[in-house]
Amino acid sequence: MAAVSNPHTRIVAICDPDRELLARRKDEYQVEVAVADCRELLDHDDIDVVSVASPDYCHAEQSIALMRAGKDVLCEKPLTLDLDESRQIIAAVEETGRKFMVGQVCRYAPGFVLAKKMVDRGEIGRIFFVESEYAHTYRWVPGVGGWRKDPRRAPFIGGGCHAVDLLRWVAGNVIEVAAYSNRKCLTDWPVDDCTVAIFKFVDDVIGKVMVSIGCVRPYTMRSVFYGMEGTIICDNTSPEIQLCSERNFRFGEGPGKPAFAAFPVDVRSHNVSAEIDEFIDCILRNRPVITDVYEGARTVAACVAAVTSAESSKPEKVAAI
Repeated sequence: MAAVSNPHTRIVAICDPDRELLARRKDEYQVEVAVADCRELLDHDDIDVVSVASPDYCHAEQSIALMRAGKDVLCEKPLTLDLDESRQIIAAVEETGRKFMVGQVCRYAPGFVLAKKMVDRGEIGRIFFVESEYAHTYRWVPGVGGWRKDPRRAPFIGGGCHAVDLLRWVAGNVIEVAAYSNRKCLTDWPVDDCTVAIFKFVDDVIGKVMVSIGCVRPYTMRSVFYGMEGTIICDNTSPEIQLCSERNFRFGEGPGKPAFAAFPVDVRSHNVSAEIDEFIDCILRNRPVITDVYEGARTVAACVAAVTSAESSKPEKVAAI
């Protein structure tokens, strides 16, 4: 468990409705409190921070109750599955003043962190097109109790929020989206298993996100950032990212002969330890959380618009947060 590695944290309680798993984890982590119902944590004054890593459709109820009980909350992505619940969490954050972070963990994957730094430094000039994907195989991982198969959980929101948030981090907020989806691989699942969305970002940037939960390939989030002076190719599972830039034509044979250069990075796909370290530092130093409730809600809004567009076959404006 990533929380164990932070010198400022101590695990004092765990919660899981699976009582057999709960008992094993209690012994493994030697915790003082082990409960099957999240509500049993509310009155424990020795609990300062709670990580909400429950199924997506539980996030709002649990996060709100915990904040009202005086706890700071690190909530797994996506923030919620719809905008009404996102706005309820926003209201609770504003009401309680608690620290709240959404676990958009791609912002901590070393390859994406380096790519973001390169973009911000101007290595590829002004961005004009960005793309990412969430290519995963859910066939053998429906989740404990089948929570990933719940019809409330559109894969583009539940999993695709990774790719959408990554592009928002690099390119800015989404204004409009047009999307299409189908169900060719997991035909026994109650949701479409592939969606492709075209986004219009601020500053006239175009983007694309492909989400597949039935594809036959290893998990990846291959992402490409195209600028007027170069291109970056990266993902969250490779030991390097690639840069081709007019500023660095030494990679090739000169103008007209561009080539990619590889930059090594650590492979930490879901760098949860860095995410937890950041949140704890925000609490201890009382500084703002970057992936706060508003950022989480903006990503949900973009994802919801994509799902709605796929259902209606019409472009959808993204709701303002």
